[in-house]
Amino acid sequence: MTSTFRRSPLALAVLGLLEAAPLHPYGIQRLIKQWGKDQVVNVGQRAGLYRTIARLEDAGLIAVGSTERDERYPERTTYRLTDAGRAAARQWMAEILSTPRNEYPEFPAALSFLPVLTPQAAHDLLEQRRDRLARRIAELDAELDAGLGAGPADEAEGHALPRVALVECEYLRAVTQAELAWVNGILAALDDGSFTWNREELDRIVATARDNT
Repeated sequence: MTSTFRRSPLALAVLGLLEAAPLHPYGIQRLIKQWGKDQVVNVGQRAGLYRTIARLEDAGLIAVGSTERDERYPERTTYRLTDAGRAAARQWMAEILSTPRNEYPEFPAALSFLPVLTPQAAHDLLEQRRDRLARRIAELDAELDAGLGAGPADEAEGHALPRVALVECEYLRAVTQAELAWVNGILAALDDGSFTWNREELDRIVATARDNT
């Protein structure tokens, strides 16, 4: 069962949250946002969460626990983690933490086609990215300094959060800092002319490769 289900960050988040106690979908979405996990788990669309929950239930990784009835709210179905779901979560964690995976992000894909732009156009766009990366680092620093990676301070009872509650924020900060350093290096090379390209020359290379196929 665990090997055939196509895992996703959202599916892992659902299983992880159900480790503690049964929850209804709204509670799952609220906790993901409240604890700051929406930085690494896309839970913006509730429809996507419901689809993931349905897939997990069909796979036997979660099961209906109860149905809550409150006159103030619509009827809510609560889900619980099954033994198969607990085993799946452990398997996914082992695979994800131990083995790097090429996830085909958009930025490297765009870099691979940088020659469709002029060096100046690429420089201008990467300058914008540099500024946004710097702002992102400042935001992550503020979250780490305040200890708010898992939600509002009043809900954390004013206590500093353990490092394990902020470790994904640490990782995002480190990755963003590394990307910023790389972008700055590319901008410097574009500025001094050590990194450049000529569209006509590239077209000739492509034409030669095409003729040889």
